[in-house]
Amino acid sequence: MRRKRVLAVLAVGLVVAVAAGLYWFQPWKLWVNETVQEALPVAAQPSAQPTTQTSGSATPAPKEPAVVATGALISHEHTTSGDVRILRAADGSLVLRLEDLDTSNGPDLRVWLTDAPVIPGKGGWFVFDDGAYVSAGKLKGNKGSQNYTLPAGTDLARYSSVTIWCERFSVSFGAAELKKV
Repeated sequence: MRRKRVLAVLAVGLVVAVAAGLYWFQPWKLWVNETVQEALPVAAQPSAQPTTQTSGSATPAPKEPAVVATGALISHEHTTSGDVRILRAADGSLVLRLEDLDTSNGPDLRVWLTDAPVIPGKGGWFVFDDGAYVSAGKLKGNKGSQNYTLPAGTDLARYSSVTIWCERFSVSFGAAELKKV
């Protein structure tokens, strides 16, 4: 009888431990990819005014934002590749754009603009939460091209890198050093 109780307690403990591990690590995300393909942001068109069509007149094309910084992602904890661009729209707003991103999926991934150096290898995995950073938000997908609007007033002179940061485990999946254009 006592042996059955011990086995029951161990079984319940094992179930709780497995459930907690599944919640914490979310291993199924290693096999699930989320692809996001967002278009390059463009300036909004001015409101249409009734006009007469004359020869040679055309509606102006939307203005593409100016590129102010670029970088290439390197791998850290997980194999990561793609490009980063910081864009300034005509209205002065800043957009962080990930292009052709390819990384692993994971729990609680964020996109951060940081002041930390990008260090290749394991030495660079943990440096990004040591200094200043601006969160651009949760990673929308682990593959594709996507846009993140940076908070108003973000001073790009303070930041030198971008990381795909795992909040849950405080580790960088990949990062890019920014070069001002």
